[in-house]
Amino acid sequence: MVGELFPRTIVGGVSLSRMIIGSNWMLGYSHRSSAADQNIKSYHSDGERAYEMFCTFLENGVDTFMSILSQCGHLLDSIKRAEQTVGRKMILVDTPILNVDNNEMARQQARETVRQSKELGATFCLLHHSCAEQLVCKNTRTIDRLPDYLSMIREEGMLPGLSAHMPELVIYSDLNEYDVETYIQLYNCMGFLMQIEVESVNQIIWNAKKPVMTIKPMAAGRVTPFVGLNFSWATLRPCDMVTIGCMNAWEAAQDIEISRAYFEGRAPMMEGRASPKKTDIIV
Repeated sequence: MVGELFPRTIVGGVSLSRMIIGSNWMLGYSHRSSAADQNIKSYHSDGERAYEMFCTFLENGVDTFMSILSQCGHLLDSIKRAEQTVGRKMILVDTPILNVDNNEMARQQARETVRQSKELGATFCLLHHSCAEQLVCKNTRTIDRLPDYLSMIREEGMLPGLSAHMPELVIYSDLNEYDVETYIQLYNCMGFLMQIEVESVNQIIWNAKKPVMTIKPMAAGRVTPFVGLNFSWATLRPCDMVTIGCMNAWEAAQDIEISRAYFEGRAPMMEGRASPKKTDIIV
């Protein structure tokens, strides 16, 4: 059953849900410990829980998924199943890691990686921060040779963008008017993994010429969804997005309810957390 659409934005002429499904809590990137990583991988080993979660998201109009698609394997199969069950298409945002060495062999490898992104069904192709940051020159305030890779993405019929853990990527890209449609930027109330203070990143996002896909809103589980999501929604522009990671359909439903409550100006409908001997005032 397809439900009410989640609030949406337009990126490069494409309508996206403002909530984006992240993959770290399905692929095993906990940002906490190797034991937590292994627990996630074990929990999502067969793709069944991911399928249930994707159904929950799609039923609520959250139809955008971000990941390094070449690592997703069984998750892409789960997405296809969920699409058939719910009757809604998932929009895929790929963040491939390109070989950006300055030689012909590396460029050919980069082109093959971009081509694979298209074959995996990506609508958006955003250079992963680990490769994009290798091209940054702070002295000239440029991202050298970036137009070459953006052209490769356009040639494959996808919409280009940048994953920008390094905030200068957004500033330099806008300054030089590179052909990008969106950015990915770390943003959370704790400043977790962010290279500069929260206030500065907030200003960079608000001054960005393109919509921004923010990530790590709950600081990889260091703040609760209520705190992390309300902070993000309250301090971002109407065109910007929030990427969330969930372990299962219950967490997805709760994150959606917290977010809908924010947009509707009401308190979220949430059960209290279990706690032994909790007092009457603790929900």
